[in-house]
Amino acid sequence: MQMDVRAGQRQTQTQTQTLSPRLQHAVRLLQMSSLDFGTVVRDVLGRNPFLETEEADDEDGRQDTQDTVIDDPFDGPEPPQPLAHETVDEVPGRASETDRDLWLADSFAPARSAHNGDVSALDFMAAHTSLSMHLHAQLNTLTLSERDLALAGAVVESLDDDGYLRTPLDELLGVVGVQPTASLPEMQIALKMVQSLDPAGVGARDVAECLALQLADIECPQVRAMAREIVGHHLGELAARDVMALSRALGHSPGEVERVCDRIRRLDPRPGWRWSPSRTGYIVPDVIVKKDRGNWSVLLNAAIVPKVRVNEVYAQLFQRHRCANNADNADMSAHLQEARWTQRNVEQRFSTILDVAQAIVRRQRHFFEYGAMAMKPLGLREIADEVGIHESTVSRVTNNKYMATPSGVFELKHFFSRAMVSANGKACSGTAIRGLVQDIIEAESPEQPLSDAEITRQLARQGLTVARRTVTKYRQMLKIDAVDRRRRHGPAQTAH
Repeated sequence: MQMDVRAGQRQTQTQTQTLSPRLQHAVRLLQMSSLDFGTVVRDVLGRNPFLETEEADDEDGRQDTQDTVIDDPFDGPEPPQPLAHETVDEVPGRASETDRDLWLADSFAPARSAHNGDVSALDFMAAHTSLSMHLHAQLNTLTLSERDLALAGAVVESLDDDGYLRTPLDELLGVVGVQPTASLPEMQIALKMVQSLDPAGVGARDVAECLALQLADIECPQVRAMAREIVGHHLGELAARDVMALSRALGHSPGEVERVCDRIRRLDPRPGWRWSPSRTGYIVPDVIVKKDRGNWSVLLNAAIVPKVRVNEVYAQLFQRHRCANNADNADMSAHLQEARWTQRNVEQRFSTILDVAQAIVRRQRHFFEYGAMAMKPLGLREIADEVGIHESTVSRVTNNKYMATPSGVFELKHFFSRAMVSANGKACSGTAIRGLVQDIIEAESPEQPLSDAEITRQLARQGLTVARRTVTKYRQMLKIDAVDRRRRHGPAQTAH
């Protein structure tokens, strides 16, 4: 008799949920910002023949009438001809033929270049001046030999965007194409020449040298000498705002040292950034909150909603062709499915965003009425239960989505915070406590700032039991320095 024993083996059944690739893609799209989502939709719109914008009909209508009617801004009744003693400019409302030609040429050919004395609209655009252009323009005004100008130009071209020279001078010797080969003392002279240009501090090899090059602008000799000592030998204490250590090292009172440190902090540690192209990060709100007759209304920002739809004419033609020929084009079928799915995704995405935003406004009505101090505790589950969606969906909807309100533009996540119970048993949100911490710090004395522990005790006296580490976290979220860095010694005076 044989027994088949399989030790340690057991059959179990488990139920797991697997997201389809299309559902995973929808989840990723829901978490995107509206700008990124619009980019994805435009990409699909450009490669999918079944997808079109809703303005297509209007454009077609304008195209049909363009053959018979030309929208010319100068069309209309013929203006009166000027008299013999009048010039064209003296006749009100009349544009000269030259102005008319330039207007039309610039309207239909924006890339047109100016030639033969003509003026293009592009000629009136502001041109960006880079740091190297600014420095080369100054070098060209100096009386320099071709060799010296080439050496100084090599230093300028080796500067980083912030104005620092991080390439060793000996490495530049082989780059400069002069004969005979430049020597290291010549390169040092060229560097000194560049460092004498505007802006002050350009061409420095480190922060200490950059600040030292700017100290000549300090008028007071005593302040300048003390600043030179601090920049040259005590830069670490300056960065740590350790006024007492500087006072002991320099032999001056903390008040004098603090005034000199304030003067040093007004210097520019990155002088080249003034000529860097400005990069402005824009936030486009997804929803707009307005108050109308005492009620708060929430509207979608129409500018960020992609206006796409499925071209039903093309879809019907494809369906007829497939049925008539009894054949299925897999690629075209996939495009049609993608077009319908994209249209539904756009509608569902912004409908969900609007529902969540409306639920937030209903829950946080007091915030819109009275400000951050009236913010109520709010969790994802409350909004999920009210809207009828999952918590994870609310989390994705509120990620990278913004709401424009009369008080400013806020991310939707700004309105969520856990409840903190006060001494009288009422719940208070973390946003309201952060507002209290900021108000307490703004009201403190510059000579005697409050530590996080003292702020905690003040909150406790107001009935809010908050841990000291929580106050520290809130202060850091508000980007407020610690107590040692906020302390000022003596009355504030201006050091020249």
